[in-house]
Amino acid sequence: MGKRLEDRSLEELWQLFPIFLVPHKKEWAGWYREEKGRLEVLLGAGRVKRVSHIGSTAVSGIWAKNIIDILLEVPDKKRMADARIIGCVNPYWQYKDKNLYDTVNTSKNRISMNKGYTEKGFAEKVYHLHIRLPCDHDELYFLSYLQMHPAVAKEYETLKLHLWKRYPHDRDGYTEAKTDFVRTYTERAKREYGNRWEW
Repeated sequence: MGKRLEDRSLEELWQLFPIFLVPHKKEWAGWYREEKGRLEVLLGAGRVKRVSHIGSTAVSGIWAKNIIDILLEVPDKKRMADARIIGCVNPYWQYKDKNLYDTVNTSKNRISMNKGYTEKGFAEKVYHLHIRLPCDHDELYFLSYLQMHPAVAKEYETLKLHLWKRYPHDRDGYTEAKTDFVRTYTERAKREYGNRWEW
């Protein structure tokens, strides 16, 4: 039996789970809906404010990592604590650690979890779950901007394809190199859309 994931070094983990982009898959929308339904059942009524499919897999026509990012907004800090039950009642969800995945925020007001990382590599379906309080959802602005501006989405795709080749085994480098682009268009989206995503 090989090493458990938690016993591997960061370098070993990055080798096992490299950056890898694929053309857009129509199935991604279905994978998201499927998991959204499971999460809503796990958490129960009243514990979820909004669930959203975010990230490049939610942008039609561009290459992306074969990973579904889900933003789950809970009403308040009490519900944030409740959300931790996902990892207790469903053994397939694990808390992110060792900075293996895209930028992990360890704030008390954020929980990051994953599903589909195995000791043999990626499973067929892989998910990142971002649990947040209301108004902590810049990803929705960035996503909406890409969806409404196909030329910018293609520019983002080009950037990611370049970075994939440059940082195939360096998640931190890959993520950091995208930061300015994401920040720029997130701010443009906020100016253009105003309070579109606020409660």
